[in-house]
Amino acid sequence: MTWKGPRYRRQRLNRSQLVVPGNRASMVAKALRSDADIVLIDLEDSVAPMEKPRARSTIIEILNAVERPEIVVSVRINAADTPYMYRDLVDIVEQAGDRLDLLMVPKVSCSVEVAALDMLVTQIEQARGWSHRIGLELLIETATGIENAMVIATASPRSESLHFGPLDYAASIGVGMRASTADADHPEPDDSMNYPMARIVTVARANGLRAVDGPYADYTDGVGFERAARRARRLGFDGKWAIHPDQIPLANGIMGPAEEDVQMARRIMAALSGVDKPAVAALDGRMIDGASLRHARDVIAQADQIKERNRGR
Repeated sequence: MTWKGPRYRRQRLNRSQLVVPGNRASMVAKALRSDADIVLIDLEDSVAPMEKPRARSTIIEILNAVERPEIVVSVRINAADTPYMYRDLVDIVEQAGDRLDLLMVPKVSCSVEVAALDMLVTQIEQARGWSHRIGLELLIETATGIENAMVIATASPRSESLHFGPLDYAASIGVGMRASTADADHPEPDDSMNYPMARIVTVARANGLRAVDGPYADYTDGVGFERAARRARRLGFDGKWAIHPDQIPLANGIMGPAEEDVQMARRIMAALSGVDKPAVAALDGRMIDGASLRHARDVIAQADQIKERNRGR
């Protein structure tokens, strides 16, 4: 029997997710003081094979050397089909798991990978006697992963979010890198990205998970990043990766609710308060009902999370 998640909820703020190489200690330390909602310390693509053992040690040392950061911390381990995943998981979780919020699993293609990782993390936590539970972020970036998205999302109660990897997905279906990005000549990514992005959002919503869009490769192109982020937002994504600190405020601003949206949400809640079921009312010449109320509650909840996050800085 598979685990069925609750109706959509936001467990954490995830407007921006700053990715930083795990073998660059100064960059990791700086990232932990950034305005990103989540810092993703990478052991996979940004770390060369010969650097991976040292990167593991660097991550463990940094996480244990400082007070537990207020920022949410995730580590992207290597994929299950590599010789690095086991050591990544055991070393980091055993030696710094109590300082870690999330593990990201890359190139997930089937539910077995997620279930196996869940089992190993559970046994380590039990052996250490921790009450703290590490969550999972599942990075889907292949055609097989997209087709298996539902069973992947329901494979573990630890799962918190589904992430889309556009560059690897583009390669897996045989289209060029341009199809997954945008530039001055092609202001919107190719339509080949519509299906996988919509599927990730749909599966995430069906299982109470966050949906997060992956990187925009040209970190010098702020306009292109904004286009990509707004597209992801229109499709229903909660957040977007940042591969450079300059992308963080763009992601936070675009993926979070605008002030006018928050004010409208409060007006909707006020208009529907005390209305007999089924709750239907008119506001500014438009009908609002129970669906409007649910959306308004989500907007206000996220706005409250942002306020709390900013207060902690």
